[in-house]
Amino acid sequence: MVPRPADPVVTRLGRHCERAALSLPAAGAGLSVVARDNQFSLLAAADEASERLEELQFVLGEGPCVDAAAARRPVLIADLAQVGPARWPVYADAVRDAGIGAIFAFPLQVGAAQLGVLDLFRADPGPLSAAELSCAFGLADEAVAILLDSKEQARDELSSGESMAGPVELFQAQGMVMIQIGGTLAEAMARIRAHAYAENRRLIDVARDILGRSLRFDQD
Repeated sequence: MVPRPADPVVTRLGRHCERAALSLPAAGAGLSVVARDNQFSLLAAADEASERLEELQFVLGEGPCVDAAAARRPVLIADLAQVGPARWPVYADAVRDAGIGAIFAFPLQVGAAQLGVLDLFRADPGPLSAAELSCAFGLADEAVAILLDSKEQARDELSSGESMAGPVELFQAQGMVMIQIGGTLAEAMARIRAHAYAENRRLIDVARDILGRSLRFDQD
């Protein structure tokens, strides 16, 4: 199979996450976008470890990214050891096991429009200083600008018969599973998430198996 070319927007956001991790500093950073029906889809991360922690929130439906988007305000967890099991029953333990001691999530929005969330992961517990918090808000604003640019690019690509890899493939797979199980889009995504979690696989890889017809859900 011919490798897919890297999407320039994803590459740009990935570099932005890398810069965010270095600027604060942090152990990693990830950025998720809000897609259709207020669902999340991973877009970029500073490294593979950050990507896994970011996507796990989408798979589980819990975590600072989910909370920040729902509340439309930052979620600043200076010490993950203080997060009780009732808040993030699975995610909190997974992040702690990955060596993360603090997480800070910043919603990316323009007015009432919710674009996504920027997450910063730190190994050592402790709050952000005033200067670091100001820097984080600045990085979030820059991420908003990149996402707005990407929306313009996506419209241009769609008009020319092309589309961004990643989220679009996930939405296509979601539609196929919805037809296979005779359910709703939300139920289809729940099945895809459950499979990804059970098999410890990335959502995009599961989506590509669905699109390639090597994975079906009407046989479950």
